Amino acid sequence: MDVRRTAVVKLAVSDEQRDALHRTAEQYLYCANRTADYCWSDTSYTECKTNKREVRDALYSELRKETDLQAQLVQAAIRRAVEAVKGVIERWKKGQHVSSPTFTAETMDYDTRSATFYRNKVSLASVEGRVEPTFVLPADSPTPYERYVLSEGYEFCESTLRYDAATDEFYLHISTRRIDGDDAEVSVDTGHPDQTVLGIDLGVNSLAVSSTGTFWQGDDYDHWCGEFEKRRGEMQQRGTQAAHNALLRLGKREEAWRKQYIHTVANELVMEAVEHDCDVIVFEDLTDIRERLPQAKWHHVWAFRRLYEYVSYKAPEQGVSVEQVEPNHTSQRCSRTDCGFTHEDNRHGEHFECQKCGYEVNADYNGAKNIGLRYARKRTHRLRSSPKSGSGDAEVDLRVNGGTVNGESHQPIAGD
Repeated sequence: MDVRRTAVVKLAVSDEQRDALHRTAEQYLYCANRTADYCWSDTSYTECKTNKREVRDALYSELRKETDLQAQLVQAAIRRAVEAVKGVIERWKKGQHVSSPTFTAETMDYDTRSATFYRNKVSLASVEGRVEPTFVLPADSPTPYERYVLSEGYEFCESTLRYDAATDEFYLHISTRRIDGDDAEVSVDTGHPDQTVLGIDLGVNSLAVSSTGTFWQGDDYDHWCGEFEKRRGEMQQRGTQAAHNALLRLGKREEAWRKQYIHTVANELVMEAVEHDCDVIVFEDLTDIRERLPQAKWHHVWAFRRLYEYVSYKAPEQGVSVEQVEPNHTSQRCSRTDCGFTHEDNRHGEHFECQKCGYEVNADYNGAKNIGLRYARKRTHRLRSSPKSGSGDAEVDLRVNGGTVNGESHQPIAGD
């Protein structure tokens, strides 16, 4: 049984935080109403658009340009509008007189990427960056917030920020789900894997490599980015108004091409997870990607971040979650489970050879397995350390290919 609990917490906000949240809500409502207008048809409910993925693909890029919202908030506004349209359609089917849904109340939906909880405060994404209002908790303890949100037996699902105009206060409605004991998603006593993981390594020579041995090569992407850069240079040298106008058009074409290219890779990556029955796609944390890959050009870093962003909203539509892990030493560690030797001499360019056990493999493939293994070990450790974890036999499997990937036997996909 999926046991859920909700805690409602009042927020103590400063004047600056209040202004930021109001501006964020204004843009959030704009996105929701724009989406509802796009989905709606006054002619027939059968002509209304209710496929979240199609609606998101059609509106996401436009709404990101038209607002200052973080990606997750734009996606949340789109989801809210589509669900509202679905609800109105159900009433329409029952013969009730209905019109297109509109959104006026200042409420916003936050998930685990747009909201981070601490003991006495929350970090919320806004148009002014992160704001961190503190909680106003009652004197009696434990409060529902302390029992559910801070409990290791419950995991955070989502929250809704609501502004009460009558009291001029912000309230956070926090939804949690119980994960320990008999209410875990998969009983650890069954001996079956709790999750199957697909690890993803990002790089320059190979744009992405999965732990199943699929390579998305970067040659074609690099070639066309170079072509666009060359044409930009030629136009800039002319210095005429006509060349300037042509340069603007070229920039739009290049942006559209790059986005479509990464969309294609993201779709194929998600399908790789689906075809191999993976529950989770794991990337390395991209926070310091420029420092870790000094040879990467700006369009590489753009591609890495956009690929993660696209997969993050495409994968859940297929029932696959997306996670990140620390990237430390994933390129230098031997991915064989009976070894794990870590040394900088293990990697030489695209080739990996463990100095301890002699394991040889493509370096990016080795990194992809290590990324998946890092999440699997972390997840397994958390399940086994649960005070109600039964026998402690919970497993998290890493999905890999059946044989050795040596740089020749891999399956290239995009741009090869």
